[in-house]
Amino acid sequence: MTAISISIISYVLGRIIYNLYLHPLSRYPGPRLAAISSLYYIYWTNNGQLHTKLKDLYDQYGDVVRIEPSSLVYRSAQPWKDIYGHRKSFVKDDKFFTSSPNGPNIQTTFDDAGHARQRRLLLHSFPERALREQESIIQSYIAMLMQRLYEEVASYCEAVDISRWLTYTTFDIIGDLAFGESFDCLRDSDYHPCRNVLVYPLFAFLIAWIIPKSMKAKSDQYYQMSKDKVNRRLATKTNRPDFTSETTSTALSGCIYYLLTNSDVYHQLVNGIRETFRSQDDITILSSAKIPYLYCVLEETLRLYSPVPGIIPQRVPKGGAIIDGNFVPEGVSVSVAFYSAFRARSNFTEAESFIPERWLDNEDPKFASDNRDAFQPFSYGPRNCLGKNMAYAEMRVILAKLLWNFDMELRDECRDWSNQLSYSLWQKTPLMATLNPVEC
Repeated sequence: MTAISISIISYVLGRIIYNLYLHPLSRYPGPRLAAISSLYYIYWTNNGQLHTKLKDLYDQYGDVVRIEPSSLVYRSAQPWKDIYGHRKSFVKDDKFFTSSPNGPNIQTTFDDAGHARQRRLLLHSFPERALREQESIIQSYIAMLMQRLYEEVASYCEAVDISRWLTYTTFDIIGDLAFGESFDCLRDSDYHPCRNVLVYPLFAFLIAWIIPKSMKAKSDQYYQMSKDKVNRRLATKTNRPDFTSETTSTALSGCIYYLLTNSDVYHQLVNGIRETFRSQDDITILSSAKIPYLYCVLEETLRLYSPVPGIIPQRVPKGGAIIDGNFVPEGVSVSVAFYSAFRARSNFTEAESFIPERWLDNEDPKFASDNRDAFQPFSYGPRNCLGKNMAYAEMRVILAKLLWNFDMELRDECRDWSNQLSYSLWQKTPLMATLNPVEC
């Protein structure tokens, strides 16, 4: 055995011993393989099952798990405030996020000052007043969705992939509100090419080396298209409002699935909507907000099927920090696991069941122990989702109009639809449902 081989083996053994017994995080519970190497985390991330693996680990080890040599993931309520709250600043984990090659944006900006500046510029687009001003634009695409679904039914289509049509709708809305022009997904019954080149920044330092030239070219093309759209919008004099928002199609798809697999909830919501509104034109952003059970259904959907099932890692700042009552050294990657926190029995009664009634303000003693502070589907603190109000408004109106217009039934092949892989976001499969127009 050569001296080089001996040196390599000695180094590896030394790192293993250090990570297991001498590392500052050695007292935290978790799999030994995860403490030794990041390969454990990479493996479960790359096979799309990190969200379920984390849930299993919490059931075994408790509310905090060491998932890498220098990484902790939590599921209790307090870490939301400790990690993401308005306090001594944590920074984004540069292994999970990367700077945009075309310049910083609100999603990829690392420093707080730059993020705060960009956030201030966007804040004026998100109050309730702005939502009301944009309603006519949103309603026009929802009307087009209903029209296209009626056309699908009239063509004797046995089943409709409702998830696909919801994505068309929300993508068109985003395009119009952000750029002043639609992506025409509903018109063309197809995705715009740019949707297929969006790359989530997980392990971006590796992606930069392995991404094919053809995909890089498409990414550049998408950036140029977005830039051209923005320039055209800036050059257009108009009084119409602008907006940008994250897609809500994932949450809406999940909501349809859980409604169609829970008949009592489905019928209660359908009856409430049809008894409240004499015409679908009566369903507005404001009027839909006055149906408490609709709100409860959406909250319960976001709990069981949060569009972000994984983690958003942050780095502990210089000097370390107290997280969930314990000191964590600087430089450690820390996060809260959305999927696990929302489904933890320690946070919610009957955590795996779809029970919208838990969100009613009737102080039902059955759900008195629910820890709602653990439920943060739009994240928490100064970097939480700016489009929260917009997302709720879209979801309420789209869902209410769908249920007002159609009776729906889930196809048998989609009964296990929610068992999906996730790579930053869910990898949705077709959500096939039979639609029957309601006789008005």
